[in-house]
Amino acid sequence: MAELKNKNLLEQIAAWNEEEEYQKIADALLAVPEEERTPELVSELARAYNNLAGGENGDESMYRKAIDLLQSVEEELKEDHCWNYRMAYAYCFLDEPWEALPYFEKALEARPGDEDTEEMIDFCLSSLALPRFEKPFSQRVREGWEAFLAGEEELRRGIDEKRQGDEIIEQCNKLLKPAFSDISFELGYNGRKHELILSPEGDKAKLFQLVYFQKHAPKEVLEYWNILVGRQNSGSRSGSFDLQIFGQNISAEDILVWVEQQGEDELELSLYSEKLLSFLREDENRAYWMMYIMLDSVIGEIAAMRYIGRVELLEKPSDGEYFSLEKLPEYLNQKFSGQDGDIMDAEKYCERYTVYETEPSEEEDADVRMDIYVGGTNCPTLINQYWNNVADTMNVYHKDGIAAGFLYYPLHGFTGEDRSGKILDFRDAVSEGILAGAGADAVTFIGGASGIYFGYIDFIAWDLKAVLDTAVEVLKEKDIEWAVFHSFRRDVNGIILKSEQNKN
Repeated sequence: MAELKNKNLLEQIAAWNEEEEYQKIADALLAVPEEERTPELVSELARAYNNLAGGENGDESMYRKAIDLLQSVEEELKEDHCWNYRMAYAYCFLDEPWEALPYFEKALEARPGDEDTEEMIDFCLSSLALPRFEKPFSQRVREGWEAFLAGEEELRRGIDEKRQGDEIIEQCNKLLKPAFSDISFELGYNGRKHELILSPEGDKAKLFQLVYFQKHAPKEVLEYWNILVGRQNSGSRSGSFDLQIFGQNISAEDILVWVEQQGEDELELSLYSEKLLSFLREDENRAYWMMYIMLDSVIGEIAAMRYIGRVELLEKPSDGEYFSLEKLPEYLNQKFSGQDGDIMDAEKYCERYTVYETEPSEEEDADVRMDIYVGGTNCPTLINQYWNNVADTMNVYHKDGIAAGFLYYPLHGFTGEDRSGKILDFRDAVSEGILAGAGADAVTFIGGASGIYFGYIDFIAWDLKAVLDTAVEVLKEKDIEWAVFHSFRRDVNGIILKSEQNKN
């Protein structure tokens, strides 16, 4: 009887889908007791939510509801074409094509030759190769600061009145949401101004984004707020830093530090504290998490990212010279402050350049960038992830309207004496031309490289359309046969900006 009832309902749903009566489908399925909904009915409800989300009065949260419903019946339907297509559809219209693509591919496996699925796969690949953001990050930042300015007075009042921490954090989250899909921050008051401290959580790629946001803070905000990037060291506050957590109070004086130099500007730390021993033995991850919080708070998050490599927690004191953790800021300042100014300066850290050499592939059909033999970058994360065919940073960037990629072009036309100098001069001229045309609000150049066959110019685009439109005009005037834009994703195609057919 139940099977017949479900069959009749599925037939009715099919008719309603033909008539685009998606709300009727949702209402009918929600009227079925949850324990009586078969996996097929759950999948149909998810489909209704997908269609309602894309309607005239659609709500993006319905795509998330669809995903949650489909995940609840994954075990039963994970090989089904419709289940995979509906999962992919929801992710695709949330503008997360990297999440959608594997499900579309699985849907095509279940139904080979399906034209709709093939079209959606092409759409996802195109979106990854050339993101067409509804709002590029440059616009999101403007809207984010407008929202913050409109709500900051109430936020200050909440801090001053010492309202519940969760309430204040949620209030600030809403103000920052127009700019960031996800952001880690702290709030405070230093006795003169309120402080918004944006944390990159140890990720230098995220740091570029936060510095960009910080630099665009309106003067009306800065009248009342310090906008800081990276957790500040205890020396920038009154008093020393104590960590009170899990019933334990740990101060910098309780932790002993042994320092070992690794390379020109990287230190390895060995740390010991009796107060951490129980945590280290019971839950090592928790102990290390506590230690990194201590490090960020004592020396500052930027200094920790910049100079501290491997950290090891010891179960007993080591041999050799040591000092307490409270002395580490003084040690770092003496050792590194002469390099390029303030070791807590996030913008200067973003400018820090790393030169790399690789063993190039001589195969002409190898993946792009595999011919590189020397390069330089101030964002190694993007370079390393590209080589390892990982796109974690690209996915995070995409959610916020940021595109990172590179231009590449042939080098066989660079000949004669000082060939390397000519290649570098060309790279500089193109970068300067794009920067002059698109503006610093649209692009940050992060390095470049030379390969056996191609030259490369690397950048983060805060407004990709403005960057590529300008690049087309700049490249028209350059004496090269062709040039291509490629995202820092290995598995997508490039976008031709200049070719033999369109060059002047």
